[in-house]
Amino acid sequence: MRYVEIPLATERIVSVDTLRGFDMLWILGADGAILALDGMMRQKGPLLSGIGSFLGTQFTHSPWEGFRFYDLIFPLFIFVTGVAIVLSLTRIVEREGSRRAHLRVMRRALLLYGLGLIYYGGINEHWADIRLMGVLQRIGLCYLFASLMFLNFDWRGLVAALVALLVGYWALMTFVPVPGIGGSSFAPDANLANWIDAHYLPGRLWNETRDPEGLLSTLPAIASCLLGVLAGLLLKDGRIMPQQKSLLLIGAGIVLLAAGYLWSIQFPIIKAIWTSSFVLVAGGYSAILLGVSYQIIDVWGYKARSTVFVWVGANAITLYFLDGIISFETFAARFVGGDFAAFLDRTLAAGTGSFVRNVLGLVFAVALAGFLYRRQIFLRV
Repeated sequence: MRYVEIPLATERIVSVDTLRGFDMLWILGADGAILALDGMMRQKGPLLSGIGSFLGTQFTHSPWEGFRFYDLIFPLFIFVTGVAIVLSLTRIVEREGSRRAHLRVMRRALLLYGLGLIYYGGINEHWADIRLMGVLQRIGLCYLFASLMFLNFDWRGLVAALVALLVGYWALMTFVPVPGIGGSSFAPDANLANWIDAHYLPGRLWNETRDPEGLLSTLPAIASCLLGVLAGLLLKDGRIMPQQKSLLLIGAGIVLLAAGYLWSIQFPIIKAIWTSSFVLVAGGYSAILLGVSYQIIDVWGYKARSTVFVWVGANAITLYFLDGIISFETFAARFVGGDFAAFLDRTLAAGTGSFVRNVLGLVFAVALAGFLYRRQIFLRV
């Protein structure tokens, strides 16, 4: 089957880079600035304390069940990766053919996985301490399988694969008994995904006994990427008016949210094991954000205001990798850390030093992104 059967719009979709950049900025330091702001607002009266507490809660992950803003960051990136698969591979197939596109996918996935190993320390430690599954590794695996399905399935096949992944994962987690525990358990260390990681995932686990980027939970993460692929097909469909695309994305997002929260009655929303209800809820918010971003930037034409996001989005993986290796926040501490940060804490409010350090680190990251973008240096991986 052909990977696409629809007329393709040829204009560049700036909102995709913008949304990717918006997402990455939170990882590069904006999240730390918000958490520091929470500390600065404490004991500053009920209103400010309440606002700070709300922000602080939203920028930490749910302890287990539930959904907060910070739980959206990673699945949103995987969703946007799916959108980008359609935009990039379509051009590669048209220019170089399907075989070259397959080779490009394999090479990029392998490189992403390798960067993930280096990100978590590489072979600096003993073999038993290497983290084989992590954020970049999951991105690489999701990119690999979603790309291969995009290149070989039509939209009906993609929908069938999406449903099979979500329903299949639900069935495994619900009906396959965990040794010594039984079935239908979604509690920490008492569910099938955690049990498989504890017994069959070699190397270092992020939470010692379990890993949020584990083996079995990668299956529904691929479904998150497929949701992005389907959104990308919609954006590239030349038969649909731009305004309609925005409305369809927002409408689809609302449907996904309703379905996800309804499913969560039986299969809770849990990021740590990437439950199927979590996929739908995160995918719903992602689709709404993409629809709003597409309407503002690509339909209404407010592209100048998205410049910083585009800078970051164009080299998102590179910036993420560099932040893990050198840390923009740690570099910023060379300028505003130590006694200077302590002075700010004493003079203004506790947490001010951390806030300034995170903001300056974010400024460094954006400056580097702008430097690379203006010189058209895109370190594609």
